[in-house]
Order: sequence, then structure tokens, then C-alpha cells
Amino acid sequence: MPDRPASPRRSSEQAWLITGPLAMLAVVLTVALGVLEHDPLRNWPFAIGLLGLVLLAERPMLQIVIRRQATVISFTEISLLFALYLLPPLTVAVVFTLSALITNLRRRSVPTKLWFNVARAAAAVSVAGLVLLALPDMRGFGPGTWAILTAAVGSHSLVTLAAVAAVFAAMHGAQAGWETIRTSGPGMVTVAINVAVGLVVVICLRATWWSALLLLALGGAVLLLYGSYGQFFRQHRALADVYELTKAMSESSQDGTLADALLGRARALMRAEYATLWLPAQGRHPEVLLTARVDDPGLLDLSRTPVAVRQSAHDQGRTVAVGSRLGGDLALREALREAHVNEVIVTPLRSGQAVIGSLEVVNRIGGRPIGHFTPADVPIFETIAAHAAVALENSRLVDRLRYDAYHDGLTNLANRRRVTAALEEAVRARAPGEVVAVLLFDVDSLRQVNESVGHAAGDRVLVEVANRLRSSAPSAALVGRIGSDEFVVTLRLESVDAALALAAEIRDQLRDQMVFDALVLDVDTAVGVAVHPDHGADAAVLLQRADLAVTMAKSAPDSIQPFSPGMESRSSRRLGLAGDLRRALDHAEVEVYYQPKVTLTDRRLVGVECLARWEHPAHGAVAPEDFVAVAEHTGQLDRLTELVLGEALRRSRDWSIGRDPLPVAVNLSVRTLADQRFPIRVQELLTEYDVAPELLTFEIKEVGVLDGTERAVPGLRRLRDIGVRLAVDDFGTGHSSLSYLRRLPVNEVKVDQSFVQGMATDPVDLAIVNAVVTLSQQFGLAVVAEGVESELTLELLQDIGCQIGQGYLFSRPLPYERLEAWFGAQMESEAHPPGDVRRLRAVP
Repeated sequence: MPDRPASPRRSSEQAWLITGPLAMLAVVLTVALGVLEHDPLRNWPFAIGLLGLVLLAERPMLQIVIRRQATVISFTEISLLFALYLLPPLTVAVVFTLSALITNLRRRSVPTKLWFNVARAAAAVSVAGLVLLALPDMRGFGPGTWAILTAAVGSHSLVTLAAVAAVFAAMHGAQAGWETIRTSGPGMVTVAINVAVGLVVVICLRATWWSALLLLALGGAVLLLYGSYGQFFRQHRALADVYELTKAMSESSQDGTLADALLGRARALMRAEYATLWLPAQGRHPEVLLTARVDDPGLLDLSRTPVAVRQSAHDQGRTVAVGSRLGGDLALREALREAHVNEVIVTPLRSGQAVIGSLEVVNRIGGRPIGHFTPADVPIFETIAAHAAVALENSRLVDRLRYDAYHDGLTNLANRRRVTAALEEAVRARAPGEVVAVLLFDVDSLRQVNESVGHAAGDRVLVEVANRLRSSAPSAALVGRIGSDEFVVTLRLESVDAALALAAEIRDQLRDQMVFDALVLDVDTAVGVAVHPDHGADAAVLLQRADLAVTMAKSAPDSIQPFSPGMESRSSRRLGLAGDLRRALDHAEVEVYYQPKVTLTDRRLVGVECLARWEHPAHGAVAPEDFVAVAEHTGQLDRLTELVLGEALRRSRDWSIGRDPLPVAVNLSVRTLADQRFPIRVQELLTEYDVAPELLTFEIKEVGVLDGTERAVPGLRRLRDIGVRLAVDDFGTGHSSLSYLRRLPVNEVKVDQSFVQGMATDPVDLAIVNAVVTLSQQFGLAVVAEGVESELTLELLQDIGCQIGQGYLFSRPLPYERLEAWFGAQMESEAHPPGDVRRLRAVP
């Protein structure tokens, strides 16, 4: 459902549009009452006594706040029923109008509110009097009289409701008026209860005046019970509101909407006109000053809190509350008067012993007697501030981890992951007539600097190069460091020539001498240039070809080289492999190797990943990424996939070593995943080899399934319906959100080896792997760590709760016969009696 538009803010003078007609209506109706009644002003002594009862009944017993105004529910209906039963209608109108005037003067209501309440009271009670006169005369005090009095009092309540709704609509828009009517149900029920109570009281008093003593005692007891219940209800509602606020802050701390969730709910919970969050500048975080104002849908960059009050709370490290019910220092109260603020509560936000900001509320909304903060509000607000401080610290911690994961620690430039993600986005959003340029700068002789004057000097050179790149690159460019001595600048330009001209301009500014104390260095760079769409269609290809170009640039006269197809000998080699691959598939020259997946605690075999290997007669071992790319572009991918899948299922069926069956995993291309006939073929092969579906796992790379779209979901669901398992391979190399996994029918996540292998030396990689393992397990997904190559990495994985791994620490990919030998060696090692000398079996 779309959000409703916010009500417009209007001047309180709009209330006169309702007050004026109400006043004229009240005058006309009062004159009518005087004309219709024979002796309209009789029994004045009793009327004066009744005025005191009416003033007592006007005291608010239940308070409801709607937007800026407070609506109170009292026992007015009981006193009105007495008055209509005992006095002439005109006298009743005078008494209730006078009571409304006295009550609003005592509350010091503003003129617009005072005269509206007086006009509303006069009009409503006049309508009630006319209804009473229009109905038959009351005879006795039976059901007929009850109905007449109920109709008169009910008409009074309906006129009051209509007047309040009309004034809210005039001041805040039609939606506010409708909201008043929509929420009037409890108030109307209260009116009915008051009428019933009033009738019972009259019946008791008609029976004997001594019943007044019992009624007073009963009324006092009810008031005490209501006061206790009201206090309990307010405490319970405050607790529930704080819980909802905490829950909302927890959910929004990850997506950057914490301030919206905090300020909007805190303002509503405290029934304040303004709620402000202030965070001073800290490190790379700028100063934050945001305010939620009643009736405004967004946040404002202003504050009504006097600076002196905020500074006092910050210096003292404790809550400062200033107002008519809160007290406060005289100087601070003077600051409030100068700022035209009625009251304010400022609570410091703490991180340990340090004050990191403040949370502030200004002016309780609604009129007297609830239009003020009280000391009881301070603990509630301090609780909100404590939860807000924790949420802010968590949000900054997540932001720091995210920043570290995408930025270089030395130069604070974007790292390779960030550059790759930005390039992918730029390629997708490229406009016609422009190119996405990649300028790769390689710093010459950095190794010599490190060896001659130390790595500290080399780091200073890198930092200076980063600073010069920032200052010389266009503001729209992204500057990153993607290698030890490689920097990249990416941006949109008009053409390749414009990219070359920019590369030359930046290179000239980098060539100026660098002075570090007594050390003067001349640093030069070589620049490789690649552009989309001329030189590549995705980020990886553009970076690869820029790297090829920078290698050639080192021998170029001006050290600047654009990419050209002649540099990519590897691509030419791939084209030559197309025919050879077809013959290799025909003659079964492509073999399947198996890499074990083991439990990290006891190194027990839990499955194998099936990998294609090709030994070319002339070129030797062909890299899998080379012949898989050839298979994709020459239409042979289906044959290659079926060869690996069939061999994997055959070995799984024939596995007879050990007590458990052999689960197998097969890599799946995105193209194969999109083939609607592929699940049928999988089902046929499972039946042919008599292998249970749960023993087969398909691994799909992250970039194929977590691309921000739903394209992969139908194919995954068709495979999942067969009963096979699904895994996301190389997770972490893309820029997708882990929460997106919840919407995919996958069973397993494989953490990319680049993170696993860096865990022992890079805290960022360790934090990323820890986050992937923790969140994946919370989603009910198994986690496999790829590239486990050291005992230290194994121990770190065990510490964070990862249960399965694969890598050279356990075994390289092996042919089937050597896999059997490897497994036999593991079984022999486990079965060896304790205390004997254990022999290590080498598997060639």
C-alpha cells in the first residue's frame, strides 16, 4: 500500500474558520432556547451549585494525543445528564458555556483554542437542549425518560466530535479530520458508559439522598483504581514502544536508515514536537544534525535545542532537562526563553566512557495539562538514548567493516573489489556516445625504493602517488589501488583519444619530484588504457586488458599504451583450441579429477568436487578456464558438462570404500542453468546410474546467481525439485548481498579461496569469512571453505565454526584411482592402534 501523503502544516489561525460559524450557531440556538422555554432562567441557586460539579467533571481522566492537539475524555456527560434533568435548557447552556470559559482560562489556553472550546461547548449544549425540547416531556424516571436524556447527551457528544474533527481538518488537512472520527470509537463508548452511570446515580438519589455517601465512596474508589490502571497502562505502553523502537533500530542499522527509524519513533514515543540527533565529527564521519518534526515526513538539518543546553549535557556527561515541570538551571531556562522553546531534554549518547553525541526532544505536543515533560519522562528517554547509542556504534562498526573490505588500508583508495564493482555498474549504465575508460598506472622502480631506503619510504611514495591521483583526476573519476604498485582511474569519457589525453595529463603531474625530508625521489609511471565497449564488455576483461597494455607501456616511448587485440595471445590460443577440444571430447581425452571435501575437525571425507582436466598433445595441460571458455563459445559446453556429470555419477555409484556413499559436486555454467531441458537430462542420468539425488550437488558461481535479478531462480528451483543440492561457488568475489541468499533455493555456500587464504594475514579477509560463515549458518546453509592450504588457516576456520573445507592441505585434485589410494591412506591412519609408530603414506 503506498504511503499516505503527509498533512500540510497550516497556521493555528485556520481554527477561526470553524470557531466563527460555531459561535454564530451557538448564539442562534441559545436565542431559540430562550424563546421556546416559558421560564428559561429559573432555579439559579441550584445552577450555581451545579457549576462547581461541572468544573470538577471537566478535569481530564483519559488523554489522547492526535498530531499537535490533545483530546481529553472526562465525566462531562454525567454532569450534563444531571443538568438536563433538573434545569431548563437555557440555564444548562449558560452553565456549561461559563464552565468552558473558566476551565480554559485556568489552563491558560491560547486565544484560538480558548474561543474554539467555548464556542464548541455552547453550540453542543444548545443542540442538546433543543433535542430535549423537541422530544416529549419527561414523566417520572422510567425508560422513556432514559431515552430522552440519552438522546440529548448523545447529540451533545456528536456535535463535539464533529467540531473537533472540523478544526483538525482546517488546521492539518482532511486526513487529520478523518483520523479524529476514525479513532473516536473508544470515546463514544465512554460517553455511553457515562450516560449509564449518570442514570444509575439519578435513580439512586431519587430513592434516597443517603445514597450519595455510597456513591461518593464508590466514585473515589473508581478514581483510585483508574489512576493505578492508567499508570500501569502508560508504563506498559512505554515499554512496548521502547521495544518496537529498539527492534526498528536493529533492523535499520544495516541499511543506513537508522536516523529515520530512531528520530521518528522517539518523537512519537515522547510526544514531542521535535526530536534531534547530534553527532559531532569523528574521524572520517562528518557532523550529523538531523531533526524529526511533527507532521513532517522527512528529516530536517536544523535543531531547536539551544546550544548552551546541548553543550551542558555534553560537558557534564549526563541528562539535562529544562522546563516548567522539569526545573533546570536559571541560565539554561533563560536560553530556552531566548530560543522561544518551552522545554527540552538532552541525553548524551555514550560509547563506553566517551560521549559520541546527544539525543534531544523539544516541546511536548498538546495543551495543558499534558503539554509538558515531567521527571517521569526522563528515565524513558534515557533508555531510548542507551539503545540508540548501541545501535549507532553497531552501525558504525558495520560501516567500518564495509569500508575496510572495499578500500586499501594504506592509501584509503578503493581496492580491487570496489573498482570491479564500480566498473560493472559503469558498464551497465553507459550512455550512447561515451566510453568507460580504465587507466592503469604502474609505479616504476618501487621495488628499488623499498630495497634501498626501506618499505616505510616505499609506503610514503605510494601514499603520495595516491594523493596526486586524487587531486589530478576529474571529480567524477574513481581512483583505486588494485595491486602493490598499481593504481587505476576509471570514468566515462567521450572517446579513446580523450582517455589517452587524460592519461598523459595525469602522468605528467605524477612525474614531479617527491620530497620526503632529506630524500628526493623521481618516480615515473607506465599507463595502460582499456575502454568499454571497444576493449571489453565487463570489468574483469577491461582490467585484464589494461594490465596487458601497461606491460607493453613499459617499453613504449611515452610510457602510455592503449590495448590492442594483438596483445592478447591467450585469446588467440583459445580460438585455436576449439577444434582440438571437439576431438578431445570425441576421443574421451578430457578426464575427470576429484578433489576431496572433508570435515575440518576430523578430516573425514564428506564428498568430492569433480573437475575437468585436459592434457593437450602439443600445448600440455590446458587451464580449465581456457577450455571451458572455448566450450561456451563453440557450443560444446553441453557435451563437456554431461561428460563430467556422467563420470561423477558413475564413480558415486561404484564407490565401495568405507561405509558411506560418495557425494559428488559438479560445476554448472550459467548458460547450462538457463537450459530448461537440463533438469530432465539430470533426472535421466540419476535414474540411469541409480544414484540418489541428494548425493549430487551443483555448484554455480556467485556472479551467475547473485546478480541482483531473479533470472537464475527458475532454473535453480527446477533442479531443487529433482532433489539435488545446490551450492553458490566462489562466494565473495562479486558485490552481492548475503541476505539475497535467503530468496534462493540453495543449500551450500563456498567461500572463495582468495578470502580463505588471506585469513591468516589480513583482518578484513578474516572478518569477511567470519561474517559469511555466521550468517550462512543462521540461514540454514552449509559452508565450505575453499583453498585451505595451511594448518593456521584450518585453526582459524575451526574457531569461527566452519565445518567443511577443501584445499591442498588435504589433497590436490586426483584421478579416481589415486583418490581411492588417498582415502585408503586416511582409513589406514585412523585404524592404526594408538601408541604404535604411525607411518605416513605418500600418494603420488
